[in-house]
Amino acid sequence: MAVPVQIDHRSTGYSLKRAYWLALASDLAYKDEPTIEAQARQWGFDTVRHHQTRFTPPFPLQDTQAYTMASDDMIVTAFRGTEPQQIKDWLSDATTPPRHGPAGTGYVHDGFGEALESIWPDVKNTHDELRTNGQTVWFTGHSLGGALAMLAGARMYLEEPRLAADGVYTYGQPRTCDATLAKAYNKGFKGRMYRFVNNNDIVPQMPPEPAYTHVDALRYIDSHGKVRDAMPVVGGLLDRAAGLTADPFAPVGDGFRDHFMHSYLTALEKNLT
Repeated sequence: MAVPVQIDHRSTGYSLKRAYWLALASDLAYKDEPTIEAQARQWGFDTVRHHQTRFTPPFPLQDTQAYTMASDDMIVTAFRGTEPQQIKDWLSDATTPPRHGPAGTGYVHDGFGEALESIWPDVKNTHDELRTNGQTVWFTGHSLGGALAMLAGARMYLEEPRLAADGVYTYGQPRTCDATLAKAYNKGFKGRMYRFVNNNDIVPQMPPEPAYTHVDALRYIDSHGKVRDAMPVVGGLLDRAAGLTADPFAPVGDGFRDHFMHSYLTALEKNLT
């Protein structure tokens, strides 16, 4: 049973309750527009904008979708993710060169850069329209949506620092950028970026290092479903091994099962109860 959601639109800072609620917002990005609007109203947001663009190969993902919901105190943009197998195949393609990051800082995976570029003008214009009351701003997303949420935060911070987001929460986010952009991002988002990774989730393990790296700050969900602020290297390896052996009949599929949004929500609910 889902944990009852009560949203404090005026609070800031990290909490598991906020992490759970933004995970629900990320999950909502997969739904149709009427469902998104109805849920946003229940959460106390009186304005909703939908963002969708299409672009063509070379990337197998052919559209980008997100939504923004706003109240008098808070604005949230959630980016939709994609299926684990699809994003795995996409990130396995090592032939695509990176592109320059926001404000020329470092580099990002070209597919992520292309996907965000296709939708960013609409997202930015929506924020310019709706941010009339000094509202806090939050970006969130799962899988591909997590990468786009992180990059959206980077663009806002590096291109217009006065508009820096108050928080970015991602779930199952792939490696998105190089070390130069990650360093700048970590400096600007210290205490405001939280990257949740569920045990053996395969997507955060891609694309390969050292070309791409992760930003801080990790919140690791161990094989028992407990959210940890830190995990030693050896302990992490042992815990991932425990996750692989949890289902002796399908250990190979553990990386995909751990990636599903449902797995993140279940773990976060467990930590709240």
